[in-house]
Amino acid sequence: MMNEHFFTAQINNWDEWGKLFQDTETWYPLIKHIFQKENLPFVPIEKLTPGTNAVFKVGDYVIKIFAPTEAGMEVGTNFNTELFGIKRANALFVPAPKLIASGTVDDRYRFQYMVMEFINAVALGDIEEKLSYGDKVIIGQKLREINNKLNTPCDDFDPVDVLENAVKNDGWLDYPDSFNAERLGYIANMQIHESEKVYCHGDLNPDNIFIDNNLDLYIIDFADAMYAPARYEEALIACELFCFEKPYMFGYFGDYTTNEIVDLCATWLPVHDSGEHTLRCNIGPALKITSFSVMRERLYNLIKAEKERL
Repeated sequence: MMNEHFFTAQINNWDEWGKLFQDTETWYPLIKHIFQKENLPFVPIEKLTPGTNAVFKVGDYVIKIFAPTEAGMEVGTNFNTELFGIKRANALFVPAPKLIASGTVDDRYRFQYMVMEFINAVALGDIEEKLSYGDKVIIGQKLREINNKLNTPCDDFDPVDVLENAVKNDGWLDYPDSFNAERLGYIANMQIHESEKVYCHGDLNPDNIFIDNNLDLYIIDFADAMYAPARYEEALIACELFCFEKPYMFGYFGDYTTNEIVDLCATWLPVHDSGEHTLRCNIGPALKITSFSVMRERLYNLIKAEKERL
């Protein structure tokens, strides 16, 4: 007699995972089993904002189930990296969901999961249009306070090498050959000393920062964390999270200059794991960025315009 499974759907590739990873009916039996296993109260599950993994609200908790290897992506590192990150954030009293439980269920597939407290807040990207100039300054200041705790030395938690990762990043292939040749030469001559490395969240975008009614911030999704210089983190914050908007920038960076932020972004975005996406979305189409000088010019014009905006 075949063993019965709590999870009965089939996952043979990433497309199949994408069709069911937010389907409440599919996940209900497995999530109920996990909550019973962890001695947690179970109520009907609710959908949350979709991401890469299966994420649902269950009463006062959030459960995140990571895609199994059958989906076609290597997820073990993501699970371990996120588990390390949220445990570290909790230990440092960084505002983030409290980890309640974590583990593995061997069902039809081997599922790794985390159960966290539910934070009654909304993503920055969902309320940005309602924020005042002063609100944005405060948000920038509070994020700086959080990163002053997070961007500190820690145990080496991730085998990923920032520069090796940058060379292997296929997303840059959409950029002109002239830019890529310059970028690869730049990476070959770049050195990152161990003494510079700190913990970096790695993906502080508007969907991973939550804000409550008191303008208190909460950080989620630590799966893309890196051990890298703090400036690696700050380049993404300036360009993707803040889009160089003056009140955010002033709150986070203080009395910054245009050239200072150009140097920050031109130095670190070409090696950032999300750099190709960030440049494409914020300074222009990939095919138009033919060289580092063009990149710097576009950055300068954009940062200067935002700094001078009333």
